[in-house]
Amino acid sequence: MKILALETSAVACSACLCEDETVLAQTYQNSGLTHSRTLLPMVQNLLADSGHGLEEVDVIAVAAGPGSFTGLRIGAATAKGLAWGGRKRCAPCSTLESMAWPLAHLEGSLIVCAMDARRSQVYNALFLVREGGLERLCPDRAISLEELCGELKNDQNPKIVVGDGAVLCYNKLFEQGIAARLAPVPLRMQSAWGVARAAMECARRGELVEGGALALSYCRLSQAERERLKKEGN
Repeated sequence: MKILALETSAVACSACLCEDETVLAQTYQNSGLTHSRTLLPMVQNLLADSGHGLEEVDVIAVAAGPGSFTGLRIGAATAKGLAWGGRKRCAPCSTLESMAWPLAHLEGSLIVCAMDARRSQVYNALFLVREGGLERLCPDRAISLEELCGELKNDQNPKIVVGDGAVLCYNKLFEQGIAARLAPVPLRMQSAWGVARAAMECARRGELVEGGALALSYCRLSQAERERLKKEGN
């Protein structure tokens, strides 16, 4: 199964082409340019340079949240467009699960996924590595750093923090006397390879969808929506 994966949930942007668990080609850009300018050219060049065509791809995978509202929408719109023309199935992948997969070789470790959600919160999920796979311990969520530290205080598993909020989370854990390690820099940030690996699990669970049914999971309301509800007194 060939998977074309897209990752636009944060500042960096990446794309990857995999066949099962073999990476055929991947590209990553952290230039400060908007994903609307960089993503499609990245995909086009990746396919052309690797000698593969979109018609060979079986599944379009995308980081479906949580993350940057604008970034997620750009990734989803691109995935839908690519899927529509070729009648491809889509894999809406948890950004947090995708972040954990590159660390799934660290048997017995607790993977603490953390994306900076501002306001002293992180988007978070916890995964325990078992026999090369991931055991999810909680749903994707927005959680305060204080609450997360409270959950992890008595956990005895070796902890590895990953994601663009990893340093923020690690520093708070350190202040609370909770032992943890930062994931190595090359494995710390979100990547399209992680999305591709998560997409394999989506396919195994029967969770692939048509492009029109691809939906995002933000984990909380946008600031504009929060302000609207505040004005309405809700």
